[in-house]
Amino acid sequence: MSLKQKIESEIKSAMIAKDKTRLGALRAIKSLILLEETKSGAKAEITEEDELKLLTKAAKQRKDSAEIYQQQGRTDLYEVEMAELEVLQEFLPKALTDEEITAAIKAIIAQTGASSPKDMGKVMGVASKELAGKADGKVISEKVKALLNN
Repeated sequence: MSLKQKIESEIKSAMIAKDKTRLGALRAIKSLILLEETKSGAKAEITEEDELKLLTKAAKQRKDSAEIYQQQGRTDLYEVEMAELEVLQEFLPKALTDEEITAAIKAIIAQTGASSPKDMGKVMGVASKELAGKADGKVISEKVKALLNN
């Protein structure tokens, strides 16, 4: 079952349960998928990789917005963003722990033969693809930099 079909099924369930917050988040996801499918030059169906990118981007936007709202003392908006983020995370792969990210990056460094900070681009290219959706790009970058500097 594709992500779009899962979302449509979940939308029906949320409508029946009269869960407005969940319904809003699910509709936002469906909207992102439809926009991706209909943009010029797009293929008929979007791939799982594209779906993952969309969800990851949407989750990151929610996190960033929530942080800003929290800093400004807007708890009402913060709670809405966090609720939507929870719904988004249901459809994302489980995030890796700090230790798992470090182990994966060490394996990538060994695989690429990187030895100095000059090789960061080579490692980041592979790490970004392998850890897409499972870890934040910023965290990956910091770990790669720390491991290559040692």
